[in-house]
Amino acid sequence: MSDTVTASRPDSSQSPADDRTGSPIGHARAFVRWIDQRCYADPGVRAALRRGVGRSLDDVPYMHRFVANWLTAEHLRDLDTQRAYYTVASLVAAQRRDQYAAASTKQDSGNPAPERPYGTSLGAAFATGVAKGTEAGIRESSAETRLNLLTRQSVNGLHRHLPGSVRQLRDKNVEVDWAQLLVDLSRWRRHSGSIKRRWLQDFYRARRTTEYDQARRADPAAPTD
Repeated sequence: MSDTVTASRPDSSQSPADDRTGSPIGHARAFVRWIDQRCYADPGVRAALRRGVGRSLDDVPYMHRFVANWLTAEHLRDLDTQRAYYTVASLVAAQRRDQYAAASTKQDSGNPAPERPYGTSLGAAFATGVAKGTEAGIRESSAETRLNLLTRQSVNGLHRHLPGSVRQLRDKNVEVDWAQLLVDLSRWRRHSGSIKRRWLQDFYRARRTTEYDQARRADPAAPTD
């Protein structure tokens, strides 16, 4: 590991695992924001976390330094949630440095950077990739195939296929809602049916909206149904 790695804890006397925000998504937001900032600022942290892509919880000793403090007592009783935190941390780290949120929200004025929006599903992310067009984005058939593949997976299968799917999105500069993905991963075993439905509904609803908008621009007088 690089000698540039510094303390893994945020600038607070309080353990991040005790920083309760009232909801799993709130805790996930704080975690993702911190991982993003650390990866942007410290190549050693980025390298350590990136090595965890595609690996199991028992094969990532170099990640514990940065993730363990964020796990609450409840998380420690649920291996799926722990795995979700480690997986998302590694995927965030695997981005190009210019793709970190910290790269786009850094402000010279010293004012806090605006918080990024969360709550967007992976299905909506794939729809965004398709909307970019075939040259700048993802072919619709490819996105649809990838998304349907993901929604057919068990927990293990989902973790196995996610790195390639996320890489496809980030290669086209499509934003991924890391916090929502983390929550979805942690709940997959128990609630995969509703999560799969939301991913697919978000994809097709967004595609329908895009097609509608394109048709209106091409011919404002054309019927919409």
